[in-house]
Amino acid sequence: MILTDQQIRAEMERGTIVVSPYDPSCLGTNSYDVHLGRYLATYDDAVLDARRHNSITTFEMSAEEGFVLQPGVLYLGVTEEYTETHAHVPFLEGKSSVGRLGIDIHATAGKGDVGFCNHWTLEISVSMPVRVYPGMPIGQLIYFSLQGDVQTFYNRKQSAKYNDRTDRPVESMMWKNVF
Repeated sequence: MILTDQQIRAEMERGTIVVSPYDPSCLGTNSYDVHLGRYLATYDDAVLDARRHNSITTFEMSAEEGFVLQPGVLYLGVTEEYTETHAHVPFLEGKSSVGRLGIDIHATAGKGDVGFCNHWTLEISVSMPVRVYPGMPIGQLIYFSLQGDVQTFYNRKQSAKYNDRTDRPVESMMWKNVF
């Protein structure tokens, strides 16, 4: 079941959902709007290797000029909002107005885990050049209720690769897996 606006607000009051900064006008009927943070990153190499740590270059966008995203480049972005989810499964989806600009905000990582406490890294790609700005609405968080108890929350998992709190995009940590 997807939480409604009233349920999301009630869970925020209980502390099981945290969004910071919180703006009541961003609470939709059954979602919460999140915004593009001021940092973007690109990978340094043209060919990425899943078995090694691929480095990124992070840069800050100008609030006035924004930044023009180009097709064929994978950009890592970040949400302006820091979130915590302690009793629900969060899903991050792009806003329809963002999709209509030809912007995809995640390649495969739209689902979060119970216990995820951080800013969301976005895997951004575009179908044509488009100028984006820090603070623009970029996505919406949808919260699903759980059935059953959680054995290991993400933020307590020894193998969790994205627990270090940061307001900057985080590159793939696939290289930490054994394969």
